[in-house]
Amino acid sequence: MTEAPLAELVQAVTGGLSRPHHFWSLIVVALAIAGGRVASTIVRRYTQARLEATDGSAGVHVDALRFSIDGFRRLAFPLAAQALLWVGEGALRLTQVLGSSADARLLRLAMTLFAAMAVIRLLVYVLRRVLKNVALIATFERVIALSIWLVVALYVTGWLGGVIEWLEATTLPIGKTKVSLWVVLMGALSVLVTLLASLWLGSSIEARLMRATSLDSNVRAVLSRVLRALLVLVAVLVALSLVGIDLTVLSVFGGALGVGLGLGLQRIASNYVSGFIILLDRSLRIGDMITVDKYYGAVTQINTRYTVIRAVDGTEAIVPNEMLVAQPVTNHSLSDKKVRLAVKVSIGYDSDVKQAMQLMEEAALTQGRVLLEPKPAAALVSFGADGLDLEVGFWIRDPEEGRLNVQSGVALAIFERFKAAAISIPYPQREVRVSGLPVPVEATVEPPPRRAA
Repeated sequence: MTEAPLAELVQAVTGGLSRPHHFWSLIVVALAIAGGRVASTIVRRYTQARLEATDGSAGVHVDALRFSIDGFRRLAFPLAAQALLWVGEGALRLTQVLGSSADARLLRLAMTLFAAMAVIRLLVYVLRRVLKNVALIATFERVIALSIWLVVALYVTGWLGGVIEWLEATTLPIGKTKVSLWVVLMGALSVLVTLLASLWLGSSIEARLMRATSLDSNVRAVLSRVLRALLVLVAVLVALSLVGIDLTVLSVFGGALGVGLGLGLQRIASNYVSGFIILLDRSLRIGDMITVDKYYGAVTQINTRYTVIRAVDGTEAIVPNEMLVAQPVTNHSLSDKKVRLAVKVSIGYDSDVKQAMQLMEEAALTQGRVLLEPKPAAALVSFGADGLDLEVGFWIRDPEEGRLNVQSGVALAIFERFKAAAISIPYPQREVRVSGLPVPVEATVEPPPRRAA
């Protein structure tokens, strides 16, 4: 029976590396690993500069360039190490250190492992790009690639059977039963694979639903979330059944979950239920301008637990869905997105009121966001202490773009027109009149008489 390559390597190391070709093979492998790391560092720095140069760009060619650069960075280490192994094998054959193919088994083993690493890294990276909606792959890309490579390495070196036997022989006591580590590992692997498949399928269905313009946006959001939750549940149940775990044991977990919801998770459960209520009753939609409590802005996300409200200054508030159900909410765009704004100004009592009102209406129409219908309308609001108080009201259709900017534009146009028409804008003035002052005391007092010398 032919000895496994890794077993031969271990025997050579424990025997003091008595065989010269073993010693020089290990030297070549160590130099190849070191050279691969150096080459990988150089490639990473070079490609990082290229990626920074493409930041902010857009287009199909730029995406293809980034894909190529990222893939090349992952292949730099194994390909450089494998090339150095080829060069090292050639050098050892020229120097007569390696006399036959059997002497080069360790180098061939290292080449096989590096080739497997390159292929696995490339496949996992392509899988990440294909399943880009599944964030789990992007987060654990290196862990997934390393795990697959370790299995391949154990198989190539002939140690996979021994590892499986050890995992099957090692058991863990769970209650009254014992479960082997192999069953636990296969169960975790089955859950991971089925979970990834369900997440990918859920993302694909969600993308199709979001493109279905015939359905309401809230209905699409509800369907996508419900389908994704059902797919994840089915994936976990199928994975556990494949491993051979009795699903009746989940009844204990269900009872514990019910107790947890009743004691400490009721607020979380309330937020989730409120999220589905908001999505189903269509009281809020993505893009609506709302005011709840002290938050005002556009609804950008409606998740199952919270809703994101983006203010006009760019800040985002994460509001629990329970607040949107339990408290009054002002929806400024529930049935119509048009919003009325107003600019107030005062003019002097000696100014032409009708001309001022006409100029205010014309100033409002200078802004492109102001609607022509209903047209701007000016009105005399009150007789103030310092002048006549006027107001011009106008309508806009895009309140999510901000209110202050359009109000400022209208106010500036009013000021310029009033200045050109010599219409005064009064400022508070107070005239103080003093009357009935008493006669100065020094004027009424007679001087004392002079004494004779």
